[in-house]
Amino acid sequence: MSNVTIQARVSPELKEEAEAVFNAIGMTTAEAIRVFLMQAINSGGLPFQPSAKMPNAETAAAMLELEDGGGEQFQTAEDLFADW
Repeated sequence: MSNVTIQARVSPELKEEAEAVFNAIGMTTAEAIRVFLMQAINSGGLPFQPSAKMPNAETAAAMLELEDGGGEQFQTAEDLFADW
C-alpha cells in the first residue's frame, strides 16, 4: 500500500505543545494524525466535540467575583504568597 503526504500549516508553538503531549503518551505526531483520521472515519465525523477552552467552575466563580468588585487583589506575586 502506498502512502500520501498531508501538509498543514500550524504555529511553531502549537506544533511544539502538541508534540509534547504525543511524546508523553508514546506517539509521534504522524501516528497521532493517523489515529485522528481513523477515528474520524469510525465516528463518521470529528472524533470529539469541538469547544472553546473554558475555565473550571472554581476559576469562573473567582473571575466573576473579581468582576463584581470582590476578592483580593495583589500588586506582586510576592504580596500574594506573603498573604497566603
